[in-house]
Amino acid sequence: MNHARTTWQVSIRRACRALPVNRSTYHYRSRRAGQAHLSERIREIATTRVRYGYRRIHVLLRRDGWRVNPKRVYRLYREMGLQLRNKTPKRRVKAKLREDRQSATRPNETWAMDFVHDQLATGRKLRVLTIIDPFSRFSPAVEPRFNLPRRVHGCALRVAFSTRSANWARR
Repeated sequence: MNHARTTWQVSIRRACRALPVNRSTYHYRSRRAGQAHLSERIREIATTRVRYGYRRIHVLLRRDGWRVNPKRVYRLYREMGLQLRNKTPKRRVKAKLREDRQSATRPNETWAMDFVHDQLATGRKLRVLTIIDPFSRFSPAVEPRFNLPRRVHGCALRVAFSTRSANWARR
């Protein structure tokens, strides 16, 4: 409004009429008391209790005797930049590729194993242990089970190794 008055060099009344604004809106001054004490108390609580959001801070203020609306606490909390950050979920540690790891140059040099999970129409979960030779893409063992205890892993590896080494020796 002040920009329009200085640009056009007109009175408040004419500027308000040109821009559809009531003159009472232009002259309005808030009678609300300053929020400095409340803001200071919110900041104190937020610094001592870092993981408290505006709702918990509102409860503590009410316990201290402040008669304050939660919306006001929220507004001041946001204005002060005290917004709680969401906790980042802990990611599972991914397997790091080592520099010394080299790709297979011949069959049976290295094997890889993986677990595949699926669910049947009845709701039972099916787990499949697959062992694969990355060079030849041959799978020496596929072990489907409804439950896969640890001893099955070792048995599957031993069976795959014995059958694969016997086949390799015959060549």
